[in-house]
Order: sequence, then structure tokens, then C-alpha cells
Amino acid sequence: MPRRIELEVLATIDRGDTISELATKLDHSESYLSRGVGDLVEKGLVYTERDGRRKRVVPSDSRAVELYQDFVRQHSHIDFPELLTGKALQVLYFLDEPRTVAEIAEQSDNYRNTVNRVLKRFRDRGLVGVDDGRYDFNADFDRLHKFARQFTHHLHRQRLEAVASKGTILWENYDEFLAQTETEIDANGFHETGLSRFAAFDLQFLLTDHRYYVYSDEPDTLSPAELCCHTLLVDDSSRYRSYCLLLLSHVNVDEDDIRTQATKYDLEDEIIALLRYLETHGDVTDDRLPEWDEFQKLAAEYEIET
Repeated sequence: MPRRIELEVLATIDRGDTISELATKLDHSESYLSRGVGDLVEKGLVYTERDGRRKRVVPSDSRAVELYQDFVRQHSHIDFPELLTGKALQVLYFLDEPRTVAEIAEQSDNYRNTVNRVLKRFRDRGLVGVDDGRYDFNADFDRLHKFARQFTHHLHRQRLEAVASKGTILWENYDEFLAQTETEIDANGFHETGLSRFAAFDLQFLLTDHRYYVYSDEPDTLSPAELCCHTLLVDDSSRYRSYCLLLLSHVNVDEDDIRTQATKYDLEDEIIALLRYLETHGDVTDDRLPEWDEFQKLAAEYEIET
């Protein structure tokens, strides 16, 4: 997430400012300012151009930069570089609707005290209000949530493009994303997922040319529940649901884990339907699930008991 100096540069920069001019505007040394600009270049939020012996700094066309600069111009009395440091963007990311401190803490994986401190800063400046224990934005400050989402998406795109020239983000949250690529990725944080990983459970399927990776700081051992959710995010068709049913029938899946993962990926209805299907031996009404006798034949092909 951005440091204060980076947010100060983004808030201040006019197209074509030099390092020296920015240092003067922000009252920082040129060396300190240069390091901040370097970090922004690495994130793809600004780029530099040579003008003789001078280096000019130009904001990128990222939607996140546009939203941030527009907001700073409209609310120049608010010190956004100070306000949006630390865990602020993470809290904003999950404030997509009125939420309690406990809800934000759970979704963002933070302590309640941390979320409370951030929300107090926002409330003291009139950005949010609270009603019946739920925090929500005042006036047009809900655009801060859009900025947090765009900023996070931009960083995810940068991270993906650094290791795969052609890639598509299929799902994302604050610190994770699921991507489809045409090439193999061998980089820290990227863990292969989807049907190819079913082989670890002795389930071999005909694969497409695409590869699927989840980016996460978590260990690279993906649970069957996670694999199932990732597969449904890739393709929610009847065929892929049948593959997930095979996996759920074949391995011991912790029901609490799969329900937790379903909530994380917003797949509660889909996962409940799969679990209900197996519990009732197909006694559900869902066009995207096979008839029970068809599934039994498929399971027999893979030597799986149903």
C-alpha cells in the first residue's frame, strides 16, 4: 500500500513536474522525493521522461490516479495523504455498504481496535457516520471506496503483468486474486489452481490451454475447498460442477472450511447446492447439476464411491 510520500506526490503532481519542483512543493529533500517517485514508477502510477538533464514526472492514466487527484482537488481542505496511510485503504476497500466494525475486521483480517482507529479518523473528519453500529459514508465520500478498489486492482494488474504478458483477473479481493494466463508462472506468491491441481487427488481431467493461478501470501497448499471454489469461479457450467462433485465425494472436506471459502468467494448458493446434492443423492432442482444416475456413472469411471 502507498506510503505518505507517494500519496503526497500523487496529490500534488502536475503533468511534467521535475523532481526538483516536486521537492520544493512538498518541502522534502530531492533524494527522499526521488525514492518516493521511484516507488510510484515501480507501481505504474507515474512514469518519468527525460528533458535534457532534468527528469520530468508524469502521472499515469490509471483510473486510480484519476479518482484520487479529482477527489483531492474537490476536497483540498482534507489531508488525504495523512488520512489514507496505514490500514486506511484496507478499511475503505471493505466499506462497500454499511458495516459494523466487527464485519470489517473479519473481512479485512484486522483487529477490531485497528479498524476502530481508522474509522475514528474518518469520522472525525466527517467522511463517515455511524447509525445503529454500522458505518457508512457521508455525502460523496463513498468514492473513496471506489478509489480503494481501483488502486488495489491496479496493483494486482501490475503484479500479474510482471510475470505474465497476457493474463486476466477473474476474481480479486484486497490481498488476493485469481488469474487466467496462457503461460506458466513461476514466481513467489503465485500458486497454480483449478482443474490441473485435481491431479493431486488422483483426478485427471482433459485440460484447456489456459492456466489458472491464485496470488496470495498464504502457503501454496490449497485445500480441496479452495480448489472447488476456484474451479467454479473459472467455469460454473454443469461439467465443472460435476468435477467439483467428484472432488467433494472423493476427499474428506471440512464443511466449516468449505462454507468459509464459499463466503469468501461469494459462492454460498453454489456450494450449498453441491453439498445438498451429495447429501440427498441428487434430490435437488438445479439444471446445472447432473441427474444422479449420470453422476454415479461418472464417479464409477474415476473409481469414486457415491
